[in-house]
Amino acid sequence: MIQKEMLIEDLVQKHPELIGPLKDEGIVCLACGEPVWGTLEEQASQKGIKDISGLVERMNDRLEKPEKDNR
Repeated sequence: MIQKEMLIEDLVQKHPELIGPLKDEGIVCLACGEPVWGTLEEQASQKGIKDISGLVERMNDRLEKPEKDNR
C-alpha cells in the first residue's frame, strides 16, 4: 500500500510499475535519471500537486487493478 510518507526511492524500488503513472501525474524526475530524495508527499508538493491524498489513492488503485498498458 502506498502512503504519502513513503520515500520515493522505496516506492520505486518496491513498485517500479508506478514510474509511468507517477510521471503522468507530474512527478517526472523519477524516469529522467535525476536523483530524487524525500517522500512522495514532498515531491508531489514540489511539483505543485495539491491533492496528495488523491494521488496516493490513484497509485494504490493502479496497484490493485493494474491495466494492460501499465508502465
